Amino acid sequence: MKKEKILALTKEYVYNELANDRTGHDWWHIARVTKMAKNMAIEEKADTFICEMSALLHDLADEKLNVSEEAGLTKVSNWLVSVELDEKTKLEIIEIISTISFKGGGQPKMKSLEGKIVQDADRLDAIGAIGIARTFAYAGAKGDLIYDPAILPRDSMTKKEYRTGKSTAINHFYEKLLKLKNSMNTPIAKKMAEERHQRLENYLDAFFEEWDI
Repeated sequence: MKKEKILALTKEYVYNELANDRTGHDWWHIARVTKMAKNMAIEEKADTFICEMSALLHDLADEKLNVSEEAGLTKVSNWLVSVELDEKTKLEIIEIISTISFKGGGQPKMKSLEGKIVQDADRLDAIGAIGIARTFAYAGAKGDLIYDPAILPRDSMTKKEYRTGKSTAINHFYEKLLKLKNSMNTPIAKKMAEERHQRLENYLDAFFEEWDI
């Protein structure tokens, strides 16, 4: 099957799976990440097909949207088999998807340039104005408060604590978002992250100014 056909089928599949998501991991998040990953792949002379496929499928395996990470990865693997992808390319995509998530900051580093690009694109969409909007969407879907001064940000967490522990939307800035600027892999992502990171800082300044009135 030609790559263009595989990409078209995958876009349709992912859209049908995530179009109604309310956690900030919806189709439009996928579309933004895929577009950024493709553009960065061209800039960095990486494999655009692997970057696009990994970006399109990266949240289908996320344990936030599945009963387990293993179940999510099985779903992705089954899809790649269904579109007749060769084993080498399939394994490259699976490795990227299984390593991409923040998971409290303790996951292994990406090995391939393509993985670094897709991870950067995903993390760029977690910061800046859109990242702020997604944070509150996810907190609301999870049942977390906007903010409670009595609930302090967690400095270090296990993967389980990061996923299931009690926190707030504002704490998420300190537990994850403000750390992402320094975790970017590629030069282009590091440059883009500077401005988006500043938007996080500006928002927090405004939030606490209004909170203390």
